[in-house]
Amino acid sequence: MKGNWLLPESLADVLPAEARRIEDLRRQLLDLFRTYGFELVAPPLVEYIDSLLSGTGSDLNLRTSKLVDQLSGRTLGVRADMTPQVTRIDAHLLNRPGVTRLCYCGPVLHARPAGLLSSRELLQIGAEIYGHAGVEADLEIIRLALESTRLAGVKSVRLDLCHAGLVRSLLESDPRAHARADEIMALLREKDLPGLNLLATGPEPLLEATVSALCALPQLYGDISVIARARKVLPVVAGVTQSLDTLEQLLASLDDVSVGVDLADVGTYGYHSGVTFSVYAEGWHDSIVQGGRYDDVSRAFGRARPATGFSLDLRKLVAGLVPALPAPAIRAPSGQDVALREVMQTLRQSGNIVVQVFPGEVATHDEFVFDRELVQRDGQWVVQQVL
Repeated sequence: MKGNWLLPESLADVLPAEARRIEDLRRQLLDLFRTYGFELVAPPLVEYIDSLLSGTGSDLNLRTSKLVDQLSGRTLGVRADMTPQVTRIDAHLLNRPGVTRLCYCGPVLHARPAGLLSSRELLQIGAEIYGHAGVEADLEIIRLALESTRLAGVKSVRLDLCHAGLVRSLLESDPRAHARADEIMALLREKDLPGLNLLATGPEPLLEATVSALCALPQLYGDISVIARARKVLPVVAGVTQSLDTLEQLLASLDDVSVGVDLADVGTYGYHSGVTFSVYAEGWHDSIVQGGRYDDVSRAFGRARPATGFSLDLRKLVAGLVPALPAPAIRAPSGQDVALREVMQTLRQSGNIVVQVFPGEVATHDEFVFDRELVQRDGQWVVQQVL
């Protein structure tokens, strides 16, 4: 018989050392975002489903857990991604002219895990820029994402770039391809060349030029030379050329990090509209940061705005880092002596960790190492090293 202490599948408790590491990193990242001029917002965990999924693709709908509001009878959704909520805040509540930079941090829940080793509960933190369609906003977001990983202590990161507009232009040039967009995007994500080749057969085959271009995308992976190869094998379509030009401009500006191009690294069709990127590092089984441009999402909230941003899961990021060391602490004896309480208060106000043990207590803290203790000497409470 299952015990009542068991958690649902793909959910887990966070224990003290990891929880402290997550919280420390959360504070550091939000402080970093503020130095760039990003303002913190905190949308609700649950919203009406029509608002929560406005402007997003079907993938997010499948990841969103749903329930009925006992007050209104309407369907609610537990957010699976905070980006649409922040977009709503920018477009509908703030409604500012010009550029707005917003950041956020909070839990999100996936109805199903995204992968075999993935959790269903994430602590998502991210930053978004609204109101600027130029490549400058994409560069700022990418550099902030990279600086975030460096701040966390991640070594030897690799940045992979793609452009959602490129695939979108290919699909829109072929009506049959456009009608099968979700299927094609799934094949590209899996880099399924046999499946892509089969698109040329069947009762409603795609154009030969479309299939040829789609089959070329999974092989267009590597350094900046990929752009030149792509210009040779992909059709000369306005959206394709513009996408390659943008990627080439970004690659020329990002000369201080290992950068690759993966033209089949597609996101969700109908969500991203421009440059997309993923950050990889040794020690994590998949990307630790994902981001990109999504200019069309805010249209659903009554105000079309250029938008680009990134997000990451703090729990996933911390799980791949070196575990935190125990923090040095001061052990204080039990008792209600006024002078003792005053000394402990002064030490805590100075940032020291002071743990007062109870009578008969044997302190067993994984988080702290007691390298000092409070002792009374000549009528005064003083701190001395523990030998």
